[in-house]
Amino acid sequence: MVSSKESKLRAFAKEQIRATLLKIGRRLVMEKGPSFLTARKLSEASNISVGTIYNIFEGMELFVQQQNMQTLDELFAQMNLVVPQTNPFVNLNRYAEAFSSFVTTNARLWMLLYDEHLHQDELKLPFAYIRKLRRIERLIDDEVAKIYGNLSYAEKRVAAQVLEMSLFSLSGFLTTSVWGGLRRVNKNNICKLLLNTYLAGLATLRQGG
Repeated sequence: MVSSKESKLRAFAKEQIRATLLKIGRRLVMEKGPSFLTARKLSEASNISVGTIYNIFEGMELFVQQQNMQTLDELFAQMNLVVPQTNPFVNLNRYAEAFSSFVTTNARLWMLLYDEHLHQDELKLPFAYIRKLRRIERLIDDEVAKIYGNLSYAEKRVAAQVLEMSLFSLSGFLTTSVWGGLRRVNKNNICKLLLNTYLAGLATLRQGG
């Protein structure tokens, strides 16, 4: 029979291995790119068997989810540094700049998340993952709600979701090398241009209605 002390020691050792694998896996993605992250490469880099990796994470899909959750935490922390002003347009532009700055600075980590979302059904994402997404979305939702106070709750949510999806789609292009030859293009301005075009269009539609 395993004693309480032995059980705690095993749990501690497992958590240490888990933390080590996440740290090394993150370094592999940043240095080599998301396609380099396989169980075999992770095993070689960490000197931990593939069997142990699968025992702790139940497969690479869960491992990638854990990496992406950390990325979402880091993104939220950067966006949350924005000190809200009284003008919601200013706030949204600052959030857009914080978002694009994070994506371009952490391009390979973001591509890991971006690619996973392209192939993942949101209904299959764990609640903890969804909660991290939602707190980022709330930053945008709150400012959109201030601008379009005459919209119903459902309309405000749809407006924010369209904006979020547009920015997320654009983020994939921000991580590519296609911008390399365009020296005068500021990637942060691309996101802000999309943001302000969308807000202006939505305002025009509301006035027309």
